[in-house]
Amino acid sequence: MVAHAVANPMYEPTGREFPHLAFLWPAFAAASASEAAALIAKQFAGFAVGPPASEARAPDWATPHRIALELETVQLRDFSTESEGLPTLICAPLALHGGAIADLAPGHSLVAAMRRAGAGRLFVADWRSASPRMRFLGIDDYLADLNLLVDELGGVADLVGLCQGGWMALIYAARFPAKVRKLVLAGAPVDMAAAPSALSELAGATPLLVFQELVRLGEGLLPGRKVVKFWGPESVTADDVRQALQTEEPIGSAAFAPLEALFRAWHAWTVDLPGRFFLEVVDKLYKRNELTTGRFVALGKRVDLATVKAPIFMLAGRDDELVAPAQLFAAERLVGTATADIRKAIVPCCHVALFMGRATLKDMWPGIVRWIAEPMRAAAAA
Repeated sequence: MVAHAVANPMYEPTGREFPHLAFLWPAFAAASASEAAALIAKQFAGFAVGPPASEARAPDWATPHRIALELETVQLRDFSTESEGLPTLICAPLALHGGAIADLAPGHSLVAAMRRAGAGRLFVADWRSASPRMRFLGIDDYLADLNLLVDELGGVADLVGLCQGGWMALIYAARFPAKVRKLVLAGAPVDMAAAPSALSELAGATPLLVFQELVRLGEGLLPGRKVVKFWGPESVTADDVRQALQTEEPIGSAAFAPLEALFRAWHAWTVDLPGRFFLEVVDKLYKRNELTTGRFVALGKRVDLATVKAPIFMLAGRDDELVAPAQLFAAERLVGTATADIRKAIVPCCHVALFMGRATLKDMWPGIVRWIAEPMRAAAAA
């Protein structure tokens, strides 16, 4: 398995996945320096939200499982094949698209790949779309519920954080170090200043007032079904789908068509985010980069990533359009984990392919599961 790889020095955010950015960035820069920022923000927010998107059905999960616990914010999905052993909890992203990113289809399921590799007690924290009464929930509320899930599983777990679920898992490990045995971070943004990406540049260049206006128009929520039109679901081409799934099936073939339909159904269904949570993520993580400065406060305490001593595996996509590999690998210098207990790997794929790409699931994740199952070094276990 690949162990100590380095970030691709040629990485550059393409912005291709955000077709409107080239048009909007000059307006962002002008707004941040203009007394008319509020007006421009309101105009942008109206454009970004636009008319309601067509309603989409929640995607099905490919692997049979049960709901082990159901909270207002999250469903704990149990994919276990065994009743004994330390649990592994996949912390799905709390972003515009749902947790089914971890279980799209046969051959494109992280859950199935991990089960085949020997993850016998396997769970997914599947964050639910926010209702209007959840609009004031913040990062602390979600960390508290993640803590409840870990307690439900016995009080100690191996955490696998995917994308936005990665920084949440990392913060949790810093806040409750005794409850995380091993930590996997896949395509997770940690240090936004380490390298640019399309997402971090968008967040950094956009006045916070714009995001606040989006939330105001959503009546306290960030409405995924409307905002997704800004990202442009129609801009996802068949070739984009093929690269995300890493399938060799020819575009337009009878074998490719059902895979493409499943991907587009997953992409079309979105979740609403609590406005407070969304604004905290933008401001604290993307604008202020508080995780790297020790200023981030979680559940009443400042988060010092140096308190994280758990073994860590970091998986990055060389061509990740949302999270630059360096944004993830920067965690190595921030955590207190011994160098001998840190593994890094970079694979030639885009962001989504880290979780549903056939080649990545086959070549990388079985080794990660074996790494999770390895006994702890005496020094790391102490």
